[in-house]
Amino acid sequence: MMLGNVFLKSLRDQRWSLAWWGVGVSLLAAFLVAMFPSIKGIEGFDEVVEAYPKELMAFFGASEMTKMTSATGFLNIELFALMGPLLVMIFTILRGSGAVAGEEGTGTIEMLLSEPITRGRLLAEKFASTVTATGALSIVLWAVLLVGGALTDMDIGVMRLTGMIVSLALLGLTFGAIAFAAGCVTGRRNVAAGAAAAIAVATYFANVLRELVDFMEPARWISPFYYYSGADPLVNGLNPGHVAVLVVAIVVMAAAAYVGFLRRDLRL
Repeated sequence: MMLGNVFLKSLRDQRWSLAWWGVGVSLLAAFLVAMFPSIKGIEGFDEVVEAYPKELMAFFGASEMTKMTSATGFLNIELFALMGPLLVMIFTILRGSGAVAGEEGTGTIEMLLSEPITRGRLLAEKFASTVTATGALSIVLWAVLLVGGALTDMDIGVMRLTGMIVSLALLGLTFGAIAFAAGCVTGRRNVAAGAAAAIAVATYFANVLRELVDFMEPARWISPFYYYSGADPLVNGLNPGHVAVLVVAIVVMAAAAYVGFLRRDLRL
């Protein structure tokens, strides 16, 4: 009976993986929140951070985030500039690449399609499970930061934090959708994960270089990282235009996955 509901089966199959990811993200967030009061109390720390080379800060995605003794500056530099995106992208790329290509590689996709289910529905439920898992992980991170922030007097607005987490989830889902599409087109999990990771690295450095080299400025328009943090959601709230671009990218990749999967002979 569970096979007939691919969405629930997918979540059930990876429930322990999601649980451990939740534990890891919670511990990281709790550690950072607990560390903030010590950083906040160091006199002259902002000046030290501001003295770092711009190139170095840009490499870590924090070229304009120098107020480290403020709650927003601290979280931007320590979590949302690099570590948060990296973890969420690893999670979504693994999920996306394995959603269909993983089943095909292990031979279990034949068993799924033996049920009264179309390829389109299989694809939709697999993608929905990836979105749901990413949402669950994001909610865990949001909750730990919100509760921890309240306990340590971090001045983080609920709406601004929510906007930042939503932006982070959309960034992750963008690359997860790329991995999902690549997996549906090729049927090979390693190829899908590698392609998504390569695009993530390339677009990350495109976003970094546009802050350092004038002629690279137009590269921001093709980098999901610009739409993720370019408007600084933790300070200014969500930028509707940036959100729309990421959502459209996710939808386009899901559509590409659908077309590629329906036109391809499966490896059964």
